[in-house]
Amino acid sequence: MHLGVDSFVSSVTDPTTGHVVGASERMEHLLEEIVLADRVGLYSFGIGEHHRSEYYDSAPQIILAAAAARTERIRLGSAVKVLSADDPVRVFQQFATLDLIAKGRIDLVVGRGSFTEAFPLFGLDLADYDSLFTEKLELLLQLRDQVEVTWSGRHRPPLVRQSVYPRPHQDPLPIWVGVGGTPESFARAGLLGLPLMIAIIGGEPRQFGPLVDLYRRAGAQAGHAPEKLQVGIHVFGYVAESTQQAADTIYPGWNEMFTKISAERGFRRPTREQFDATSGPDGAFFMGDPQTVADKIRRVSEQLGGVDRLSLQMTNPRLAHDDLLRGIELLGTEVAPLVAG
Repeated sequence: MHLGVDSFVSSVTDPTTGHVVGASERMEHLLEEIVLADRVGLYSFGIGEHHRSEYYDSAPQIILAAAAARTERIRLGSAVKVLSADDPVRVFQQFATLDLIAKGRIDLVVGRGSFTEAFPLFGLDLADYDSLFTEKLELLLQLRDQVEVTWSGRHRPPLVRQSVYPRPHQDPLPIWVGVGGTPESFARAGLLGLPLMIAIIGGEPRQFGPLVDLYRRAGAQAGHAPEKLQVGIHVFGYVAESTQQAADTIYPGWNEMFTKISAERGFRRPTREQFDATSGPDGAFFMGDPQTVADKIRRVSEQLGGVDRLSLQMTNPRLAHDDLLRGIELLGTEVAPLVAG
């Protein structure tokens, strides 16, 4: 299994000093984090996409280009690119260009996103939530597989024998589908023969087992080879010298993030008890010392019938830069060897 890190590039207030990290300084810190992940041997680093005040990742392609120029081996990608709110032609051109800069180290993970701000921002109707993604994914795959494209749909002007450049370094450019918990999304990815990235942000990871089975069955019935049906999981977590230290370090920022989201969506205010339960052996958070995290990764992989990739999302508005660097270092130098062994 390949291990990596995902970041939503959250704004950060240093938990010790109270210093509010400015946007430029946060970008500098982020690039240091990616360079370290490359140096300690992690397989991938992904950048999310959000259009909210607490995140700096509204233009992930630009961040990834800067990272590609500073790294040598690590794969770089989106986590996820909100395809529904963008033009597939521009998305393909931008990620093909990124792939040229990175010399074949780019993965494009596309999805619909877990927030809705992009829809009004770009003049889109939320009622078209599913049809926008379905249509744009169809066009994106055609752009990847054919130089000259003829296509028509509801949400974009048609293309008639139009060639799209540049072409990426990789042939084909890897396109993954990011999914939440709807069976239709799992089945669609399987029917298309596309690798799957599952965002597990709550509940118990083993509950996704039947959905992963559905994905693999749909892919097999569509005639896709098993090796094409890769499964990745995107999870919250953090690695520290001890499990207690990991929890105490992450909890303040977790509470801040989920208190805000809960208020927006009318959910009950989160509690420390809820956090501890979600961080436990069967919960969705991968939190603890290296051995604890490695054991959980192996256990969840078995529950899901095998996982090809795991990306640990450590974004946290109260996580000091040095603590985040240490978490990345432990993931690469201690957790990854334990999982590989």
